[in-house]
Amino acid sequence: MNRTARAFWLRSPGEGEIRTASLPAPGPDDVVVRALCSGVSRGTETLVFRGGVPENQYGTMRAPFQDGDFPAPVKYGYLSVGVVEEGPPALLGRTVFCLYPHQTRYVVPASAVTPVPDDVPAERAVLAGTVETAVNALWDAAPMIGDRVAVIGAGMVGASVAALLARFPATRVQLVDANPARASLAEALGVDFALPEEAADGCDLVVHASATEAGLTRALELLDPEGTVLELSWYGDRRVSLPLGEAFHSRRLVVRSSQVGTVSPARASRRTYADRLALSLGLLADPAFDALITGECAFEELPQVMPRLASGDLPALCHRVRYGTGPESG
Repeated sequence: MNRTARAFWLRSPGEGEIRTASLPAPGPDDVVVRALCSGVSRGTETLVFRGGVPENQYGTMRAPFQDGDFPAPVKYGYLSVGVVEEGPPALLGRTVFCLYPHQTRYVVPASAVTPVPDDVPAERAVLAGTVETAVNALWDAAPMIGDRVAVIGAGMVGASVAALLARFPATRVQLVDANPARASLAEALGVDFALPEEAADGCDLVVHASATEAGLTRALELLDPEGTVLELSWYGDRRVSLPLGEAFHSRRLVVRSSQVGTVSPARASRRTYADRLALSLGLLADPAFDALITGECAFEELPQVMPRLASGDLPALCHRVRYGTGPESG
């Protein structure tokens, strides 16, 4: 078995490279995974690529199998799908999802991988981590039948939330984004679309995922009295201001954060991280999620592609990375 691999590293903010790595010998409780594809989570990963992680968040922002430290050099990422080449018989040959960076082959504990259901293509399974964020957000938000909901920001996270909300009965769901081209995405997900200035008000819940000050302000404007904004954006080292005067107090509005690093308190006593991830992978049987994958490149192209994703020159929701299939892929 080939005991080397190639991995994508952030060498310095704004500059990536591919490095060769030696793999450790797997133990009896480990698996060796050969990557099939991985996903670039455009919001978080490009923030890391630009060197925008605040120093006081270095520990919180660590990925499960991250190597190196912020700001750089660092190997970062968490949306990998591959095939188990060595490991326990129950996993051997299975397609699995793992919270691993962009690397051609890796060794992890068997407990760190989750089998991908047979009805979920590997190419779609790279979205599992993002759908998991959306699941956790809806556990936090607890929308109810008949609610009027807006999702502001049609990126990976916002679109995933909208896709799940589309399944709620008698619920008005509107995906809101400043880019009119996102209307086709909303249609594919089965929800309405609106530009920010045209969005319907009177909302019981607004999920904010645009990572902009203007988007968060608009979220407050769309709420009915005693409504809630669930904040999913990650601003890194940027500060934002909000209109917390005016009618914020008299209308008794709520701004609440949600973060996937912990299982929502609403489910923490009854659901584990593994339960949440398995649920998310099962939800990906719906082909509507294919609309979230808007670009693809070969692994070898990542050093040239990441700067374009970070600058916005290459627009994308989830950018999928594909890997070779032969022995040379290690």
